[in-house]
Amino acid sequence: MKTLTEGIILKEQNIGEKDKLITALTAEKGLIRGFAKGAKNIKSQNSAGTQLFSYSRLCLIESKGRDTYIISEAKSKEMFFGLRKNIENMCLAQYFSELLMTLLVEGEKSPSALSLILNSLYILANEKRPPLLVKACFEMRLLGICGYMPDLTMCSVCGEYDRETFFFIPHTGTLCCSHCSSQDSLPKSIALDRSVTTALRHTIYAEEKKLFSFLLGDSSLETLNKATEEYVSNQTDRHYKTLDFYKAMRC
Repeated sequence: MKTLTEGIILKEQNIGEKDKLITALTAEKGLIRGFAKGAKNIKSQNSAGTQLFSYSRLCLIESKGRDTYIISEAKSKEMFFGLRKNIENMCLAQYFSELLMTLLVEGEKSPSALSLILNSLYILANEKRPPLLVKACFEMRLLGICGYMPDLTMCSVCGEYDRETFFFIPHTGTLCCSHCSSQDSLPKSIALDRSVTTALRHTIYAEEKKLFSFLLGDSSLETLNKATEEYVSNQTDRHYKTLDFYKAMRC
């Protein structure tokens, strides 16, 4: 059975001298793995369409008794060439791929996740927003899509919405205001001023088309990213080597 779909290549692995095993997030089949015969050869018509971060038109053929597909055709629609001009952004995109491959269930459609990665790569490739802003939005929105939705609407103790300082608790995904507690009594929390609290809420509750439509200063962006990274780490209970590599490239 053949399926025509569009998808973003999240991982490519050379198999033998000529073939590739790719992982892609597709519109029709969700997260899939597939063999592309001969695609390692740059002269192959499927070479470009199976490259990392190529958004491609794919023809998938189901393999009987296997959980992988045969990719009989791969035509690139968008290559995000701008990513390859900046090693930091390329590393960040690989971190996004690792998050997707970790959190998504293979074979289940996720149009929201597909839209999120495409928009994120477009912004990175064209340098529309600071990379740390894109990273924070991607992390929090993806976790929300995958069932790890935090509750950032108000203080979890008194119900207050607006305070000068909130403490974000990554383990629970909740906020505690400065009137109800302090960082001494919440040692694993992260202090957020009003602007960072607003930004963190935005990453979760903003409309999709407005997700990246805010700006923060460098110091505030660093605090925001500390909060989002800790939330990812606590909720997924996993260490991400691609994140380590991205941080190394930023130094």
